[in-house]
Amino acid sequence: MLRWKFNLFPAYRGTGARITYIAADFREVRVRLRLWWRTRNAVGTIFGGSMYGAVDPVYMIMLMRLLGRDYVVWDKSAEIRFRKPGRATLYATFKISEEELTEIRAATANGPIDRVYHVDLVDDAGVSHASVAKTIYIRRNDRETSSVQRANAPRNR
Repeated sequence: MLRWKFNLFPAYRGTGARITYIAADFREVRVRLRLWWRTRNAVGTIFGGSMYGAVDPVYMIMLMRLLGRDYVVWDKSAEIRFRKPGRATLYATFKISEEELTEIRAATANGPIDRVYHVDLVDDAGVSHASVAKTIYIRRNDRETSSVQRANAPRNR
């Protein structure tokens, strides 16, 4: 059901990409990006914006789901490197291990952190057509401190 909701969300749907698989534990997500009239650019290959849009929100959403409400997770920056024109369907696989989650929990005990995640858009033969590096900001969501800070903050009257 979540896969269907994700694919119907207008901002993601506009990329032309589709989520094809979400693991039950949310530690793996797979994306497919077809070359068709909605993703084709002026020279007949997959539009670079569609390539980036296909992978943009996935790591952030995975981490939000895996870490839960005790953490704040935001996309901070991204870098994409186009390696080959996309002339066929491209695929991306996103994975987050339990070890990664353990490292994040330990590292955020000392304050906010940035983590960089890499994903490639590959064809059926496994050839990379674009490589994306996503920097994700993560911190603990200290609700008690936040509510105390809000209560003690000066008010504009």
